[in-house]
Amino acid sequence: MSVITPVEKQFIAYNAHDLEAFLACFSEDFTAWRMPADAPSSTGKAALREFYANHRFNNPALRAEVLSRTVLGNKVFDHELIYGINEQPIESIAIFAVENQLITDAWFWFA
Repeated sequence: MSVITPVEKQFIAYNAHDLEAFLACFSEDFTAWRMPADAPSSTGKAALREFYANHRFNNPALRAEVLSRTVLGNKVFDHELIYGINEQPIESIAIFAVENQLITDAWFWFA
């Protein structure tokens, strides 16, 4: 399997608002960073579940579009547009680290 596989699966689940399929793509000790940051914005799959259940997947307008994707080693870089959070789409870069076919870390930059 490619390092892209869990990233693509989480992206499809994100757009489907399928929380269980989304969470299945992440390691138990997943760490998220909202850059620039000195500390993680979220740590652990339980925190990920709480955030997406209560702040993302409860929003029927939420969806994302991948503008480009690059792979470097075990890192996947997605340039995205996110719809439904603000009046205008939010442009972002997400970097996903993949180990053993699970996303272990993600760094998010927003325009």
